[in-house]
Amino acid sequence: MESLKDKNVLILGATGGIGAASARLIKASGANVFLAARNEEKLNALASELGIPSSQVFLVDISKYKDVEVLANIIHAQVSSIDILINAVGIGIIKPIEQLTAEDFFKTIEVNLMGAFYVVKSFLEPMKLKKTGLIINIPGVLGKTPMAGAAAYSASKYGLNGMMKSIREELKRTEIRITNIFLGGTDSAFWDTIDLRVQRDKFISAEEAAKSIWFLCQQPSSGVVSEMVLQPFNHQAI
Repeated sequence: MESLKDKNVLILGATGGIGAASARLIKASGANVFLAARNEEKLNALASELGIPSSQVFLVDISKYKDVEVLANIIHAQVSSIDILINAVGIGIIKPIEQLTAEDFFKTIEVNLMGAFYVVKSFLEPMKLKKTGLIINIPGVLGKTPMAGAAAYSASKYGLNGMMKSIREELKRTEIRITNIFLGGTDSAFWDTIDLRVQRDKFISAEEAAKSIWFLCQQPSSGVVSEMVLQPFNHQAI
């Protein structure tokens, strides 16, 4: 496994359960961590906990291209390239089609798919100049297998899955790795606003999901984990 010591790692969605747990593991492994999220209070608290300087902490909405471009410019003024880019940003709107509005659909695509595009667009070029880097996205299992009520969410995550696979084809002459992690039910704040009765006690914990991301950050130089699927043994809607 590759060492994370002194690697430049950017975690987007750092204040979510998975993002924050990943940040703790990666920082403890000696990486130089940059944090970005939309919740300023949680972001500052996490940075303080981990001893990350304010110059490496950013309030960002990735659904706004200009914000992401500014973020990339500021970070690239500090380091030539991000070694590992982790996009843990995501929103979930789970509704039957009769209740799903055009605004719901657009917002989901805007954050989960367009936001991911803006991030890759803004951070990929310096990686290409170095011909190395790792980009981790989290399409979730609904980016591979659909579920009733998840038309908008699955559309965004199927799109993310396809987009990253296509970009991977463009990078074959480099050592830039693209990894998609398909997480099943994970017990995080993601589910707090979703009106769906599920057995959260049987979900994967955010800490265990973060361990899989931490592991993926240390892929051997001789190979790549193109995708990982991690889901609970057994859970279902009730």
